[in-house]
Amino acid sequence: MDKIEIAPTSTTPKISFRPEEGYFEISGKSLPENSFEFYKPLLDFMEAYAESPINSTSLVFKLQYFNTSSTSHFLRMIKKFEKISADGRVAVVHWYYDEDDEDMKEAGEDFRVLSKLPIEIISAQLD
Repeated sequence: MDKIEIAPTSTTPKISFRPEEGYFEISGKSLPENSFEFYKPLLDFMEAYAESPINSTSLVFKLQYFNTSSTSHFLRMIKKFEKISADGRVAVVHWYYDEDDEDMKEAGEDFRVLSKLPIEIISAQLD
């Protein structure tokens, strides 16, 4: 499986999906005009990866801001990782938030409640 690297724009996040390392990162701002069009290929990629994942996989969110339409796509990604975990492999989610951004911290906590996976919420200095 090839990796996916997408540079950020003013409305879309940086994407770094490296399946050979079991590393999937979304960072920056997620405000795509058509979130379905932006996230559908990424969700399809994750679905294909989930069919034959390596033993340990990480999903990393380092977001500064995201719109409501991005929320459902993030939840779908987390649910795909639940499938990996259910198959007996390690799947973890790391939710980074800027140390001064309580809203982003609460968003991570909301995802934690909706997920069967452990979601580590980490305060950090985000660019």
